[in-house]
Amino acid sequence: MRLPLSTLPAFRAVAELQNLRAAAERLHLTHSAVSQQIKVLETQLGFPLFERSGRGIVLNTAGAALLCSVQGAMALLDEGTLAASAAASGSEQRLRVSVLPSFAQRWLLPRMARWRARNPDLTLEIETSQQVVDLLRDGFHAALRFGRGPWAGVESEPLFDTPLPLIVLASPETAAALPDHTPATLARQPLLGERELWQTWFNAAGLNTPVTPVASFNDAGMMMQAAEQGLGITLGRELLAADALCAGRLVQISPISIEYEQAQTYHLVYRPSLRDWAPLVELKQWLRDELQMSRENLTAPKSDSGKKRQAKKR
Repeated sequence: MRLPLSTLPAFRAVAELQNLRAAAERLHLTHSAVSQQIKVLETQLGFPLFERSGRGIVLNTAGAALLCSVQGAMALLDEGTLAASAAASGSEQRLRVSVLPSFAQRWLLPRMARWRARNPDLTLEIETSQQVVDLLRDGFHAALRFGRGPWAGVESEPLFDTPLPLIVLASPETAAALPDHTPATLARQPLLGERELWQTWFNAAGLNTPVTPVASFNDAGMMMQAAEQGLGITLGRELLAADALCAGRLVQISPISIEYEQAQTYHLVYRPSLRDWAPLVELKQWLRDELQMSRENLTAPKSDSGKKRQAKKR
């Protein structure tokens, strides 16, 4: 039995959305055109794929069985098309990456000049989003995600071997104004961030006290910016604070750190068909090189900055 292949996009859209009109909008076709394609497919197969009740339409058992195969086959075709397009993109290649806003602002963008110097013929297009994007549907080659993984339909590689701890951060001016940096003193300061995380930190510090942050943020980059401006102290990941720590815009004011209840780290995710695509291979290597440099800079500049502060006091 040969399937009329031209009808499969319409079948997948209707099956996934359970609505002819919504499927027509997704495919940029008329309602009647989508309905006709479903009819052609059912006629060719010789049995119905949907149960129709009034204006509603839902998959029947046969339709559900076909959908599994159609989704897999079309995903492979989409991946092949994306790989072919990437391979034929010309001398100035383009790599589209979805990134969390906080990671882009605090870590990635300050390093873009080095990326360009290292890859003058490879354009890195960055789009920030708090949402988990569909790489294929939204036209991305890769994404940087924070979580545990794995994610369906993509390959993921952790950029760190261990979870990233949360450390207590403040501006140098805020830190200098504190009588000490004990948990009891910090509990009386303006706290920035989620109450649950702060409660976890104080519990780890051996202080059982209720906390009420003065502000919370849906973006870690904004929260660190607020701490830099002296609006309070915050809990942040050392990686995102790396440049600010090295430059002295933020300081760590307690040796106590915590991890999320569920271990999480940054992952690079990508379509399986692009695993060996040269631009993606280069991105992975560049990220690892830059992350290693960040780790090294987090230790050496601390002692240097301390020497500079002592020299100023003299």
